[in-house]
Amino acid sequence: MTTSNSTLGVDFCGLKLASPLVLLSGCVGFGEEYTRVKGFSNRDVGAICLKGTTLAPRLGNQPHRVYETPAGMLNAIGLQNPGVDHVVDEILPMLDFAETRFIANVSGSTVEEYHAVTRRFDDSPIDAIEINISCPNVKEGGVAFGNDPDMSARVVAACRSATDKPLITKLSPNQTDIAENARRCIDAGSDGFAVINTLMGMAIDSETRRPVIGNNQAGLSGPAIKPIALLKVHQVYQVCKPHGIPIIGQGGIASATDAIEFLLAGAATVGIGTALFYDPLVCQRINAGILAYLQRHNLSNTAALTGALELNGPSAC
Repeated sequence: MTTSNSTLGVDFCGLKLASPLVLLSGCVGFGEEYTRVKGFSNRDVGAICLKGTTLAPRLGNQPHRVYETPAGMLNAIGLQNPGVDHVVDEILPMLDFAETRFIANVSGSTVEEYHAVTRRFDDSPIDAIEINISCPNVKEGGVAFGNDPDMSARVVAACRSATDKPLITKLSPNQTDIAENARRCIDAGSDGFAVINTLMGMAIDSETRRPVIGNNQAGLSGPAIKPIALLKVHQVYQVCKPHGIPIIGQGGIASATDAIEFLLAGAATVGIGTALFYDPLVCQRINAGILAYLQRHNLSNTAALTGALELNGPSAC
């Protein structure tokens, strides 16, 4: 038996999204790039995460910045962006907020910078704010905020004090205990999570004996990281479930089956990133596949799938 009443609509942090698909930060510029792709529509997605934004403009890292790997991609853009004032004053007015939701991505190298950028976005039409805590803390010798629960919580608390908009913390997999970090961020005021950010990796040119990426190391994304991302979503969901905190599950999603797996692991929505580079219209196919799955299993919406994973028994390793 199937139902014709299945819908892709989802509620995320109080925002009504038309689809569970979220375009990930850094993959669609500031939301306008994919409007030039024939057949693409912002109405195909529930939300778009804008490119990482800092207080002052940044030129980013030296090339090479992007390198294709087996089943994935390395990138080290270095947060190239025109600065928050330009984004708020010049870019946001050009976006059609009637088509989809837009989420700002806040980055910084000090707690004070995170607070300042968040406060600037608070006085804008942006729908929600994603906190990129994978940035290095210049005051602490370059240790990434997201790899230390204390620093992660400090950044979230600073952003929380600067806005009443929904705050989504983007968690790094490059840490010892992602679940403990999530607990600390919830206590500090995070309304949701994006799980996971990229894994750190490297590519080497054997002939020159030098790293391919100008920054030496880079973030690995794409299907290669999917199994890791699924586990991290499952782990964070255990912490989020009692609080009703939603998760954007992300990491190698390229099909409806991938997306459904992340929903079952505990995600409320799913992020599409690297797949857009080689299949700009993948969202239409993923939406169609999810809808067909809901109808086939007589489910009214994707909320019925979130966290519906049935474990085989106690996990041990």
